[in-house]
Amino acid sequence: MRLPAYALLGIAIVAEVIATSAMRASDGFSRLLPSAVVVLGYGVAFYCLSLTLRSIPVGIVYAVWSGAGIVLITLVAVVLYRQVPDVPAIIGLGLIIAGVAVLNMFSKMQAH
Repeated sequence: MRLPAYALLGIAIVAEVIATSAMRASDGFSRLLPSAVVVLGYGVAFYCLSLTLRSIPVGIVYAVWSGAGIVLITLVAVVLYRQVPDVPAIIGLGLIIAGVAVLNMFSKMQAH
């Protein structure tokens, strides 16, 4: 069964967020389990990301992947590490979301 490109992109985003979250817990890669989660998570993320490029343009893929990753990592930081964003950070996150939405809704880029 072949997953749709946007499902693969969703998996890539979730895997990247998990890997990035585990990176802090790895304590500079000195703790085995969190370090393994980082390596595995990024491996899954980049593999799924590469599969999406078969049908979605790289500019769209990377914008969605990085934008969603930034927003989700910020939410993880709020929940796990109590790192509450200030007003400029919230405005910046809103601009990232708006930029990704504009790119997806109005761009005429095509995959080749």
